[in-house]
Amino acid sequence: MVRRIEVTVAAVMTAVFTSAATIAAQAQPAQEGFVPATGPISEQIPAAPLVVAAYAFFLLLMVFYLWTIWRRIGKVEADMRALERRQGASAGGQSR
Repeated sequence: MVRRIEVTVAAVMTAVFTSAATIAAQAQPAQEGFVPATGPISEQIPAAPLVVAAYAFFLLLMVFYLWTIWRRIGKVEADMRALERRQGASAGGQSR
């Protein structure tokens, strides 16, 4: 199950990054020769949306990681309870 989720997340990330690269490559056609800038030069892509997207991606990644740890700890606790039951049953059958 975890492997399937990891593969799905990897596929989605690959699709997002390749589509972003394709869109960036098709932004403007090539120009002939030097064209001097006119007027004040400003940023073409504002940084705020990119920073928010990076933090959101990191937050989702951390939530996914914590979820996998939570599941693994739950399995270990279930194994420990089963071991305690087996030890209790075997100790109860023995005479002291």
